[in-house]
Amino acid sequence: MKHRIVVLGAGYAGAHAAGRLARRLHPGDVEITLVNADPDFVERVRLHQVAAGQDLRHRPLADVYRGTSVTVRVSRVTAVDVGRRTVDLVDGEIGYDTLVYALGSTAAVHGVPGVAEHAYHLASRPAALRLRERLSELAEGASVLVAGGGLTAVEAATEIAESRPDLDVAIAARDGVGDWLSDKARRHLRDVLDRLGIRVHEHTGIVRVDEDGVATGGGERIPATVTVWAAGFTTHPIAAATALEVDGTGRIVVDATMRSVSHPDVYAVGDAAVAGGVGGKPLRMSCASGIPMGWQAADAIAARLTGRKVPAKPIPYVTQCISLGRRDGIVQLVTPDDRARSSAVTGRMAARIKEFVCAGAGWSIAHPTVLLPSRRRRVVPAGRSPLPTT
Repeated sequence: MKHRIVVLGAGYAGAHAAGRLARRLHPGDVEITLVNADPDFVERVRLHQVAAGQDLRHRPLADVYRGTSVTVRVSRVTAVDVGRRTVDLVDGEIGYDTLVYALGSTAAVHGVPGVAEHAYHLASRPAALRLRERLSELAEGASVLVAGGGLTAVEAATEIAESRPDLDVAIAARDGVGDWLSDKARRHLRDVLDRLGIRVHEHTGIVRVDEDGVATGGGERIPATVTVWAAGFTTHPIAAATALEVDGTGRIVVDATMRSVSHPDVYAVGDAAVAGGVGGKPLRMSCASGIPMGWQAADAIAARLTGRKVPAKPIPYVTQCISLGRRDGIVQLVTPDDRARSSAVTGRMAARIKEFVCAGAGWSIAHPTVLLPSRRRRVVPAGRSPLPTT
C-alpha cells in the first residue's frame, strides 16, 4: 500500500512542500494529495496590488501539478482528527499517513469592535477583491485609513496612494510605522509617505471601527470613508480544536524539522506553525519563513520515509523586501535572526529587487518539477536500508 501524504493548503509553504515531496519521493510508493479551497495558487504577497486594481496571472493548481505525483483536491477543510488520521472536508473525508498542515492565517481582529462589520482586509484574494471594488466606487477626495504599521499596512497604504492620488490616504499604527527598520530605511519610508501625501498617525491604538471612521484609545476620532485593517494575522481555529499542541495563538508547535511535538505523523509549516529560528527566536509569519519551512518539512518527511539522515538546520533570514508602490521600495538587510542591519537598498532598485523576489517565488510554484532536488527515492520500511533510486 502506498504511503498517503496529505498537504492542507496551497499557499507558499504548502505548495512548495507538495512540489518538493513529489521531487523527493518515488511515485510508486506515495500518494500526495494537495487540498486547497481555491483552485488557483494565490500570490498573497501581491494582494495589495489586487486591491489597488492590478490584475495578476492566474495559476490553476491543476495545471501546476499536472504530470507530477501530486493530486489536487479543491475543497475547504472543516476539521482534522489526529486520532483517526482523517481530515473532514465540506464534500467528504480524506485519510492520511503523514499530514502537512499549511492552512495559513487570516486577519487578526484583536477584539476590536466593528472590524468584522466595517473594515476591509487583505488576508485572502476574495477580501482583496472586495476592497478593490469598494475603492473603485470612491469619488475624488474620499478618505482611506489603513490600520497597522507593519509590512502589509505600509505596502497597502503606498499602493493605494500611488494608484489613486485623488484619495486622502492615512495610516494609523499602535506603535511606530516601520519602526523595526534601520535609520536609512526609516528615513526613506518617511520620504515616500510624504511624497505620496499619506498622513501618519503613530502611537495610535484603535478601539472601535464604524462605517465612517475609527475611534482611538486617546479619545480622538479619525474619519475614513474606507478602513483597511492590516494590523496583523492570526491562525484559523482548526488546529486549536484538535489534540495537537498549539501555542497561545493557535499555531502548531513544531521542532526543527517542522514536525509536531505532540503528533509525529503531523508536520506544520508557514503561518500555521510556530518554529524556532536562528537563536531560538520564533519565525515570523511571512513568505520568507513559509517557503523554507515547506522545504524543511518535505526534506524531513522524505528522509524519514527513505531511511536517510534528517536535516534540521535553523532557518535564517537575509532581507526584508518592502514595496512602496510600483516604482519604489526598501530592501532591508537583516541578521539571521531577523534584526535590521544598518544597510538597506532603497528606491527604484529596491522595487526591482522586490519584484524579482516575488516573481521568482511565483515561478517556483508554477514549475514544481524543474527545481532541485529531483531524485525520487524509494520508501523503505522502518529499520531497513534504503533501496536504489530510479
